[in-house]
Amino acid sequence: MEKKAILLEYKKRKTIAPPKFCLEDYLFAEQLAFVRDPSPFKTAVTTRRAGKSTSCVADLISTALETADCVCLYITLSRKNAKRLVWPEFKKINKRFKLEGEPNETDLSMTFPNGSVIYLLGTKDRGAIEDLRGLPIKKAYLDESQSFPAYIKELIDDVIGPALMDHDGSLCLIGTPGPIPSGYFFDLTKNPNWSHHFWSFFDNPFIAIKSKKTHQQMLDRELKRRGVDVNDPSIQREWFGKWVVDKNCLVYQYDDALNNYTTLPELPKGSTWNYILGIDLGFDDADALALLAYSAHVPETYLVEEIITPNQDITSLVAQIDDLRKRYDISKIVIDTGGLGKKITEEITRRYKIPMVAAEKQRKFEYIDLMNADLRTGKLKIKSLSRFSQDANKVEWDAEKTTPDKKVISKRFHSDICEAVLYAWRESYGFVFEKETGPKPGTSEWFKMEEDKMYESEFERLQSLEDDPYGGNNE
Repeated sequence: MEKKAILLEYKKRKTIAPPKFCLEDYLFAEQLAFVRDPSPFKTAVTTRRAGKSTSCVADLISTALETADCVCLYITLSRKNAKRLVWPEFKKINKRFKLEGEPNETDLSMTFPNGSVIYLLGTKDRGAIEDLRGLPIKKAYLDESQSFPAYIKELIDDVIGPALMDHDGSLCLIGTPGPIPSGYFFDLTKNPNWSHHFWSFFDNPFIAIKSKKTHQQMLDRELKRRGVDVNDPSIQREWFGKWVVDKNCLVYQYDDALNNYTTLPELPKGSTWNYILGIDLGFDDADALALLAYSAHVPETYLVEEIITPNQDITSLVAQIDDLRKRYDISKIVIDTGGLGKKITEEITRRYKIPMVAAEKQRKFEYIDLMNADLRTGKLKIKSLSRFSQDANKVEWDAEKTTPDKKVISKRFHSDICEAVLYAWRESYGFVFEKETGPKPGTSEWFKMEEDKMYESEFERLQSLEDDPYGGNNE
């Protein structure tokens, strides 16, 4: 009798259907509004702990179940982070709802009975995006979009965009505000052709359930721990999802109020400007030329001209240098000789007889600090509409890789002109300026001052002889 009861119970359990995976039961209102939005191109700006990754996972699984033989992608910068942060969530949903997805730990994929596959990918550099070409994509998510370097534009426009055609697919960009309101993700969050969503930590009901504290209590605890108020840039980004400039994250400390100028000041009669040309070479990026001027008679150094040209050959570069040399008496040309730069520099020097010196790159970050000191004190003057002033508000430190002992510039945005200005500034000598004090040379007051100096010097010499008539040689 007991054996029969066990068999009946077993049959009863076999007939109970597993819980159905339903987005409405799994996501809260703001998440659901985002994933149910039928727009083919969507952005979501969220805060930390807002459940954005959960939205990605749930929507990708739902899409794969609804569309047979399709490819869905979860893309982030690091494959390691994808495996650590969201892969367990994919497997948990698959197991809990008995979806019969087949996980592959090697290539981080999950294949469902209807032939659809979800891939988790990392695109740490431009080369990695080539692996995505040719896939018939139904839906793609880019997570942590604010952290992608400049090649995010190529990834979206040249790779993912065309791959969406087979299934009339969609692309979703999701991320938190970065420390600098710039970059392709930031631009797309303002694009009227995309559908935009926002929700925050305060909208996530599971935070209060898990922590047994209110959202405000959690925020207050963090403010107290950091010793900051609610207006701190990091708090505004991470907790309220606002794009605010964090000057501490910028590599170059340009300030329009301190550094902007309109024209070079007039020098005293008989004085001249000294010109230094800095060159940063690039082909995939751009050649950048920065012409700086300084004088022993003024305390400031000035960025006079800048030329940024992508994809040009050596002949065109030489023509630009020659033009500047004809218009300015350039005393030194400083050029980046890293990579192919050394070969290009030697070719220009030999064939075109243009003398150049190699830019010193070993102590780059020390010189950035010194140049920032000139920017903060207004001693380096750069026009507010210059490319340098624009780029200086985009070049940032890599927060994840920078340590107290090592600084790393983020690859999210690269500036050729900032590098060229740094090379030229290092060779300028505006710092030797000393403000003239006292009477003007040649006047009667000046001669009287010089006589007094000579008298005092001689008096001190005689006094020392009186104190020590042997001048210290009394052995």
